[in-house]
Amino acid sequence: QVQLVESGGGLVQAGGSLRLSCAASGRRFTIGTMSWHRQAPGKQRELVAGITFAGNTNYADSVKGRFAISRDNAKNMVYLQMNSLKPEDTAVYYCNADIFLPASATNYWGQGTQVTVSS
Repeated sequence: QVQLVESGGGLVQAGGSLRLSCAASGRRFTIGTMSWHRQAPGKQRELVAGITFAGNTNYADSVKGRFAISRDNAKNMVYLQMNSLKPEDTAVYYCNADIFLPASATNYWGQGTQVTVSS
């Protein structure tokens, strides 16, 4: 069994910054692509940023130039540095990862962390 646990959410004023972290824990697994998604009230969950094991990244147009995704493969962690935050960035942010176990491959989600940006 593998768990993804996010941290770093909170309340911040517009223009401020937050750094989200996601830690993967378990036994005998390797991680492929990791990503951050978000879901605002009344809206569908959307991809914010993704990063492959090799470090190739992609971003939603709405966050390009403001957010940066990174990972530490040795620590099984992924990060999301969020700068110049806007009220429309308010959402629950979820970590997602492709996890490879000895006998299977599964996509996992974290429980989410709330980010609230006040105007």
